[in-house]
Amino acid sequence: MSESATVARNAAVLETVFGDRFRRNFDLRFWDGSELPSITAERDFTFVVNDPGALRRALVPPVDLHAGEAFLTGAIDVEGDLCAAISAFNHASDARSPIERARIALLLARLPRNGRAHADGAALQGTMHSRERDRAAIAFHYDQPVAFYRSFLDRELVYSCAYYDDGVTTLEEAQQAKLEHVLRKLRLEPGMTFLDIGCGWGALVIAAARRGARALGITLSRTQYDEANRRIDALGLRERASVELLDYRDLGKRRFDRIASIGMVEHVGREQLPEYFGAAFTALRPGGLFLNHGITEQSPGRTAPRNPFIRRYVFPDGDLTAIGDMLAIAERAGFEVRDVESLREHYARTLRAWVANVERNAESAIAEAGSTAYRTWRLYMAASAVSFESGSIGLHQSLLARPDADGRVTIPATRRDLYR
Repeated sequence: MSESATVARNAAVLETVFGDRFRRNFDLRFWDGSELPSITAERDFTFVVNDPGALRRALVPPVDLHAGEAFLTGAIDVEGDLCAAISAFNHASDARSPIERARIALLLARLPRNGRAHADGAALQGTMHSRERDRAAIAFHYDQPVAFYRSFLDRELVYSCAYYDDGVTTLEEAQQAKLEHVLRKLRLEPGMTFLDIGCGWGALVIAAARRGARALGITLSRTQYDEANRRIDALGLRERASVELLDYRDLGKRRFDRIASIGMVEHVGREQLPEYFGAAFTALRPGGLFLNHGITEQSPGRTAPRNPFIRRYVFPDGDLTAIGDMLAIAERAGFEVRDVESLREHYARTLRAWVANVERNAESAIAEAGSTAYRTWRLYMAASAVSFESGSIGLHQSLLARPDADGRVTIPATRRDLYR
């Protein structure tokens, strides 16, 4: 088959895939340098096919996995707005009829079989959510060089949803606003004991210590542990702050006035949530408060499918739960639900900021962690931004209380203090 005929067949596949959105706001470019321009004045991105057999590998089910692998290897690429490209592809996928799907399968069968081998993903061993396997899962994602994370995060290395309060415009400001929002909700006061479950590189622990609390962070990531303690020492906060390599299941008899868990519950696993909330309840003193912040399934009727690409290449063993189910489990552990807030749109905006940063700092990101890691993070963050914008996943902060023997909780009667 001639090169031009192979290009034409690839173009026919994409025309069928995108339907009436084909080249509506994007250009196409193929491995031989040939191009098909957008049919409108809008050009949000260029879809690049770098291998004659790329689409045959990328578009067979499960498409989330195979298209992601083709992107990681560079067999397909997107120049420009990756979020727009993912959104256009998702809309086209949702609109396809069974006849169109059959036609795509026939067209794919006519493409060359050659294609680039996929990247290596996680290959975890042992029982799901055992202590050993959880450590390996956390290390797979979080033990990249700290400088890699600096290529897209804020100065404090806050790797969770920011809070774009009124007047806040930058990522730096929004992450500081988030830390303050969390500690205000917890009504953290000087002298209180504070625990951060899954503390990352220590930003919330440091913020709590600066407020006068005695703060402990726990993590399973050796890289985070080292960097968090380095930062604590550099800031002269060792008397009030520390970070330990510790599983939440191994807190023992330690008790705290306030507990936070920010972006960690997604790693726990649905079946382990009773143990997770039970451990937090046991560690919290009567009358205390626990703020649980995490990505959730949308319900009812909007359950996000389990994405095999995310599980293999990004967050192995990660699991999302609908907020209603999660709160029911927390209540069975003994907690009283005092407040729930959705920050879904805030996370979409946060992720778009991260994508812009990592693209702008691509050279340094690749130098630190390699091109596969760069492409993995760029893809998963862009896809996540689209998922939050479309409402297929959510983000909730839940303020939970452990009432004392008389039913009392150390919380004001209204929310006014949060917004002064």
